[in-house]
Amino acid sequence: MKSFEYTIKDELGIHARPAGMLAKKAKEFESEILLSSDDTTVNATKLISVMGMGIKCGDRITVTVNGKDEERAESEMKAFFENNL
Repeated sequence: MKSFEYTIKDELGIHARPAGMLAKKAKEFESEILLSSDDTTVNATKLISVMGMGIKCGDRITVTVNGKDEERAESEMKAFFENNL
């Protein structure tokens, strides 16, 4: 299992468009990818669940990756967050 923390820099937080991009990216991997913020944890492939977290600019989230391709998934998800959020 791999994980990393990330502080959201996008002024609008994780709204519909980036949530859709995030879910699409997470679906590329065999590994399970979870997003956690405060007491909420959701599967990153579930668009509505990701949007339901209400993540705003400045919020700190934890991304946890567990599975066969977790090394690659962690690396690519980290790059996705840095480039898009």
